Amino acid sequence: MRGWIIGACLLLTACAGVSGDAAGTADSLDAVARDYVALTLEIGEREPGYVDAYYGPPEWEAAAKAHPRALHELKAGAEALTARLNALPATNADPMMVQRRKYLLAHVAAADARLRMLGGEKLSFADEAEALFGVRPVLKPLSDYDPVLARIDALIPGAGSLTDRVTAFKSHYVIPKDRLQVVMDAAIAECRKRTLAHIPLPANESFTLAFVGDKPWSGYNYYQGDAASKIEINADFPIYTERAIDLGCHEGYPGHHVYNALLEQTFVRQRGWVEMSVYPLFSPMSFVAEGSANYGIDLAFPGHEGVDFEKSVLFPLAGLDPSTAEKKAELMGLTRELAQAEYTIADDYLSGRVGRDETIARLAKYTLTEPAKAAQRLRFIDTYRSYIINYGLGRDTVQAWVERQGPDHWAGMRTLLSSQILPVDLAE
Repeated sequence: MRGWIIGACLLLTACAGVSGDAAGTADSLDAVARDYVALTLEIGEREPGYVDAYYGPPEWEAAAKAHPRALHELKAGAEALTARLNALPATNADPMMVQRRKYLLAHVAAADARLRMLGGEKLSFADEAEALFGVRPVLKPLSDYDPVLARIDALIPGAGSLTDRVTAFKSHYVIPKDRLQVVMDAAIAECRKRTLAHIPLPANESFTLAFVGDKPWSGYNYYQGDAASKIEINADFPIYTERAIDLGCHEGYPGHHVYNALLEQTFVRQRGWVEMSVYPLFSPMSFVAEGSANYGIDLAFPGHEGVDFEKSVLFPLAGLDPSTAEKKAELMGLTRELAQAEYTIADDYLSGRVGRDETIARLAKYTLTEPAKAAQRLRFIDTYRSYIINYGLGRDTVQAWVERQGPDHWAGMRTLLSSQILPVDLAE
């Protein structure tokens, strides 16, 4: 696979001055895309974790490691790429090329914003989210979420705090550690089967699954290229039966694994668009990636199908009693309505208005998790900051866009996952 990409990229570089998107000019989208990849890889040398995936020519990665530019030089490089994109003729009538230019402009702008942050510039939570991911979140007062807590309080009555009652109720649905592998295997297999019924994937697509610990996240997909992923699940905290479905869909099918495989197939292999061989984490790409991965859960298991699968397959494999599964599903639906409370909590914390201990208490209250789990979530916020908007807001935005495309929601999802559609496009 890598040999094919190298050859394609060398051909593109050699033909950059006469490529179809900018014939007769000294510059082209192909040339800008090549330099955008170099810029992204070099930023990754200045911020570990910035490059979420890369499967382009290995010598480009080696060059970035050997000679990464300083932050101020990288920022100048981003500004130069923006100027070059704006200078290219805008008369091309091919909608794909128009969107390609728009996509590159948005991702270079996000890279510039991240470089400013690495250089010490402070942005508010909403400003940062908009600069990096192309979407400005609405930050509601936490009191707006109290009616949802009241409904959960009525659903799970009893003595003690609401968080303690919810934790005790959910404890009946923890997958025993010695059955995690078989339950996760079954969940992922079902997610894959349901996805393949609607979205063709490369014949060689595959993944590996591993359980890890001491991470700020609950699951992660490391895309390897050549339609292969390494999926890791954090087993430090209890994993519930519905979470097995969530992780199987989100990290795998039709989530991150499918998204990356389709992008590689559509753009890198079929068109030779090298910009798609690199995935910068702090970019508009993540809003689409996380949003589609979360919406993919509802798409694959609509209505009661998720709880039905838990009752018929996952509960027996985990050795759990399914008698209150319907009540658990209702609780999960209400908990989902609390998701964006986290944005307000993070805004107050990252701005310094609220301290660490109070933030953990707020997270425990509005995510209905014990303090240790809330502290892990705060670790995620410390690490990824405004990235958290990509989950709840991303899911809602993707869902609205897909469902506007027509009654075949899988067709809309397939279009999204193999496109350069930006967050701003999803709102149109």
